[in-house]
Amino acid sequence: MNMETLEVQAFDVRTALKNHFGFEDFKHNQKEVIESILNKENTFVIMPTGGGKSLCYQLPALMLEGTALIISPLIALMKNQVDSIRGYSTSNNVAHFLNSSLNKTQMKEVKSDIVNGDTKMLFIAPETLTKEENLEFFRNTNISFVAVDEAHCISEWGHDFRPEYRKIRKMIDHISKDIPIIALTATATPKVKSDILKNLEMKNANVFISSFNRDNLFYEVRPKNNKPQVFKEMVQYIKSTGGQSGIIYVQARKTTEEIAKMLQVNGVNAAAYHAGMDSKSRSRVQDDFLMEELDVIVATIAFGMGIDKPDVRFVIHFDIPKSIENYYQETGRGGRDGINAKCIAFYSYKDILRLEKFLKDKPVAERELALQLMDEIIAYSETSACRRKFLLHYFGEEFNADDCECMCDNCKNPKELLEVSNEMTLALETVKTLNQNYGVKTIADFIAGINSKEIKEFNFNKNPLFAKGKDKDILFWHSLLRQAILQDFLYKEIEQYGLLKLGEKGKDFLKNSFKVEIPLNHDYTNVDGEGDVNTASGGGAALDDILLDMLKKLRKVEAKKHKLQPWVIFSEPSLQDMATWYPISMEDMVNISGVSQGKAQKYAQPFIELIKQYIDENNIERPDDFVVKQIADKSKNKVSIIQAIDRKIPLETIAENMNVSYNELLDELYMVVASGTKLNLDYYINDNIDEDVVEDIFDYYRDADSDSIDDAVNELSEDDIEEDEIKLIRIKFISELAN
Repeated sequence: MNMETLEVQAFDVRTALKNHFGFEDFKHNQKEVIESILNKENTFVIMPTGGGKSLCYQLPALMLEGTALIISPLIALMKNQVDSIRGYSTSNNVAHFLNSSLNKTQMKEVKSDIVNGDTKMLFIAPETLTKEENLEFFRNTNISFVAVDEAHCISEWGHDFRPEYRKIRKMIDHISKDIPIIALTATATPKVKSDILKNLEMKNANVFISSFNRDNLFYEVRPKNNKPQVFKEMVQYIKSTGGQSGIIYVQARKTTEEIAKMLQVNGVNAAAYHAGMDSKSRSRVQDDFLMEELDVIVATIAFGMGIDKPDVRFVIHFDIPKSIENYYQETGRGGRDGINAKCIAFYSYKDILRLEKFLKDKPVAERELALQLMDEIIAYSETSACRRKFLLHYFGEEFNADDCECMCDNCKNPKELLEVSNEMTLALETVKTLNQNYGVKTIADFIAGINSKEIKEFNFNKNPLFAKGKDKDILFWHSLLRQAILQDFLYKEIEQYGLLKLGEKGKDFLKNSFKVEIPLNHDYTNVDGEGDVNTASGGGAALDDILLDMLKKLRKVEAKKHKLQPWVIFSEPSLQDMATWYPISMEDMVNISGVSQGKAQKYAQPFIELIKQYIDENNIERPDDFVVKQIADKSKNKVSIIQAIDRKIPLETIAENMNVSYNELLDELYMVVASGTKLNLDYYINDNIDEDVVEDIFDYYRDADSDSIDDAVNELSEDDIEEDEIKLIRIKFISELAN
């Protein structure tokens, strides 16, 4: 690669592109962006991951006199970018990074290369740039321009706000007030965009916004029933890809280790990656993944921004992200080479509740903003509209769902449309009547007639419109309001924490209504039971809906025979497993999720006979046996828990020894019995819970439709029965009757 500086005016940018990078032509609006920078003009770029964002500053940096400063938030990202640029050059000096990972000698060498004019790009963290010695050095250096990568980190309204990014303008002024700036991001709503431009004082900037549409990505959301079921679906899918590269995102470091081990014992070449690992281990894992020594990385969000592998064929979210921006950026790691990639997210409202707990100690404004961002990811997960349309609408881009071409689960398996013109009128009238001053939840509660705390506080239950839509359930009204936003009848006022306002289309509709059709949202409220979501896996064997229906009917018959509720016989995930893998022996049956040896002997025979008969009558070829192997501590410290209970150790002591709370231990015990293992907790229950309370909880679960704790608390709270007591006796109930 010829690094000799050339007069820009005499250098055609296409020729430069060919000489430096070997490409024949530019993608999208790359050429216009590069020409803007070459003309020393402030430039703002929104370009989706995989759209060629990096080239927008790399090529002008190589063409201009001096060194370009590239401000970047992550060391892993810097290293990756520097390695990539050096790969196109004959000299390693062409690009360097300056951050805390370098020692003093290495820093001296980097600065020497800059002074000698050998370095065209210097990647630097904002924390490093703030040091006075570095600012002094850059003041006496020829800086061609400053590129602010991942510019969304500037905005408090963004998903990855970093306070040090808001000091960048001041730092640039310390070097020179005349340096042109290019700010780049893959994800920015209109609000975030204006915040970036304002903070960087980029007056009269040339703004380039590419389409957010990644048309080669297939978007899918699946219910997160329980850990064993999700593990099984992940292993099935990953095995079906035949060793292709993929990333699994999780929220907690501990989960990365757990999933990586589970994949390893099931023959998948996987490794964990998280901030708790030392830098050498992290670098090794990242390099192994890039060099195809590893197929799958299980990572916390910190890894996502540092990966630049073009052929990632799938991105799985084991935990739902905190925001649409996070989700879009992380899924954007897939298919950067333009070939199709699959994005699967597992969703459970329990994950949202867990995220909300982390916010309780945050300042009010920060908490409200985070909740608003989470509200959008909930809406995305639960929508049955085109997911691509939803994503693009969020970023302010119009999109016709017909153009999705079945590249999302909702377009591939569309739900029935309901005519809702009258209901839309009621919803818009309600927003107007309440002075356009409330969000989705309050409006939905108001129309459905739910006496929530806020409704009572503002005396809304005395308003003539209150409960006008009580003939429809809350799911319907949430669906309708979300569709009203998606179809521009309403819009959310972001700076007022998501208050609903009438759009022009909504105002026109109230004057002159027309036919409106919408699909209802997916219902995830009972994913452990019988929700409406489609749980058929996307790879490996498929769920047999006809057999599943037959198994449910048989379960009802057997439940009556044993005088138990159907869920006690076999859970919904267990029936789905049976309708996928066709177990025809006791040995097969104990491989089914949630079926122990004891449960199989107690209840399985009629189900085995039904499945055998069904296979024979329909000439069904059973799939190859598929059993997900579990790592030794299947339910954390399952073996040590069972041993401690056998020794009749008090539960508080067991929790203390495991370094978990009493409540967390109860959740672990539930997982143990839910997987089919019997536990005898009578030694503890007899000493700590009144016999009448035990009987009341047992009586409740004998008649309950599911083993839901929330339902039980609502039913039993009047009797002064605590949630901990219900959790404990539920374990006893399942252990004695279900197992």
